[in-house]
This record gives sequence, structure tokens and C-alpha cells, in this order.
Amino acid sequence: MHIGVPLETQTGETRVAATPETIKKLIGQGHKVTVQSGAGINASVTDSAYEAAGATIGSATDAFGAELILKVVAPNDSELALINSTAVLIGMLNPFSNETIAKLTERGITAFSLEAAPRTSRAQSLDVLSSQANIAGYKAVLLAAHHYPRFMPMLMTAAGTVKAARVLILGAGVAGLQAIATAKRLGAVIEASDVRPAVKEQIESLGAKFVDVPYETDEERECAVGVGGYARPMPASWMQRQAQAVHERAKQADIVITTALIPGRKAPVLLSAETVAQMKPGSVVIDLAAAQGGNCPLTVADQVVVENGVIIVGPTNLAGEVAADASALYARNLLDFLKLVFTPEGQFQINLEDDIVAACLMCRDGQVVRKNG
Repeated sequence: MHIGVPLETQTGETRVAATPETIKKLIGQGHKVTVQSGAGINASVTDSAYEAAGATIGSATDAFGAELILKVVAPNDSELALINSTAVLIGMLNPFSNETIAKLTERGITAFSLEAAPRTSRAQSLDVLSSQANIAGYKAVLLAAHHYPRFMPMLMTAAGTVKAARVLILGAGVAGLQAIATAKRLGAVIEASDVRPAVKEQIESLGAKFVDVPYETDEERECAVGVGGYARPMPASWMQRQAQAVHERAKQADIVITTALIPGRKAPVLLSAETVAQMKPGSVVIDLAAAQGGNCPLTVADQVVVENGVIIVGPTNLAGEVAADASALYARNLLDFLKLVFTPEGQFQINLEDDIVAACLMCRDGQVVRKNG
């Protein structure tokens, strides 16, 4: 099969959907791979490295004209126009965007969005959300250290002792847990909060203190269990108690990193403007939910704002700031997904009996397969 790997043109997108490592394996399976010239340059991969792996270097038209196209993010309108109606597109296509899926459907493209993969053990190797969130959690701490006007670890010097930074992490999914681990390596004192009781042990095993907000009703306990590895919206009563707990700890914190997301919904507000107003001058907030409205109402996507001396940062693509490793992990995720849609002989085949394939299939033959509200 002819596989195309185009250059990502979305502003700020530095990742690439295939690396020489994965391309070599695809070619070894009998496929032809065309990489758009310059596609990997922002991820520290040269055209010559792709050629050495066996790929052909071509234009955007060549890459988008392939039978199967590997992308990082959904194509824009000009890119979409280059894709054949019989083509297959695989990438992070934002499955909750009905507009994006509608455009792909109108073109007759068969599209798979890997964010829709079930959060199961079998799907772990192709879990793009986890691989990229892991990087985001790591980078969030480094970004916080960059903006924080003090040291992270405790230091004992001839000029006196410097206290360790106090870090509060809200949301202990993949990004939050990596943030805890990274902040711990840098010597910070860490607290973390999450609605799911199951993560308490993970938080404490990484060296953080769990901010416990007890459940008072069966409804609260049921919602806290979550679905598919994600938190569910919690009842207002519990949210009020958590807000108060977060408020008190945020006032003492030097750095707050928020990571809470609910798929297909606006990000929940975890850090209110009133809380920020009472935080210490020089404190830093890193809001990893900025792309979905932010966990703090003061967050501005892809900007740094200062409110009452508090520095609020709203990055929307932290994984893209670690482009080489982010691309390597993402390319491996794609390679593992391709194993599910290729026969041992290298023929493309959609097996809807496979729960992962069925979940990721967005549209096919001009029909929307998955609808989102």
C-alpha cells in the first residue's frame, strides 16, 4: 500500500506522524512510503534520514495523494482538497468535532481517529492520548520552573537556606502523575487532587500528598469511579467542597498545575479567579486544559497572563515542545494501530469485530460511523 506522511502545517505543530524507525518497519512489510520534504525537520528528522530508511521524499501533493495518509492533527481545507476520496486517513482527528468529521465524510474519506480508542489494556500500545499527555505532564513542570522566580528544591547555601517550592497538581491522570514524578525529581513538596479515589495510591507512591475530599452520597461515589479512565462530572455538592479544599491549598502553593479534562466537554473549572486573587505574588499556574476552555477562567490559550502577581500560562500543545520524543512515541502508536488494519500479507482490511478498530472509525464510504453530541 502507498502510505503518505505530510508536513504538519497547523500553527505551532512540530510533530510528525512517522519516523525512520517506523517507516523502515512499514517498508519491510512491503509498503511504499512517501514523506513530504521537510515533514520531520521540526522533530529533528532530516529528509536524508527518511531516505536512508527507504522512504521517497516528495511534495505535499505526493504525500496527500497516497492511499493511506498518516497525520498528527486533522487536515485543514487546503490539505483536504489534496486527499483522494478513496483514501484512508489516520491521526488525531478530534473525534468530538462534528465539523471535522463532516468534512471528511463529505469527501468520502475513510478516517480513523486514534483518540477514540478504548482505554483498555489491549489498546495501551496505541493510546495516543496517554503517550502525548505523559510528555505534557513532564514539560508542564519544566515550564513552571522556567516562570517561577525561585528555586524548586530546598537549597542550603552559605547565604542561607532556600525553601522547596510547594506544588499543587489538580487532576492525576497520565499528565498529572508525570507532573508529580517530575516535580519530585526537582525537589518540590507536592500535593495532588483528583475526583477518583483509585488514584490516591498512585499519587502517594510517587511521593505526593493526596488532597482528600470525602464523599457524602452514593451519587458522589458513583461519579468518582469515572468511565474509561476518565473522570465524570461530579455533583455540585462535592465540587463545592473540593473547591474549598483547593482554595486553601492553592493559597499556600507556589506552583499549581491543572490537568483535568472531560472528553467532548468544556474543561471543568478547578481554580477560580477568587482563589488566584489570594495566591502569593510570583506564584505560577500551568493550565493544561487551556485548549478546552481551561481549568482556570483567567487562562488565555497559548498566552502568559499575570493577575495580581500570579503568572498564568495556557499552553495548548506542550507535547509539540518535545517534538522528537513526542513524534517517536506517536509514530509507534500509529504503527501498532496499523497492525490491526493490515492483514499478515499487507492488505488493508477494516475488521469491525475488533473493538479498537470499530471505536476509532469515524467515517467510511460517505457515511458518518460515529456521531458526537
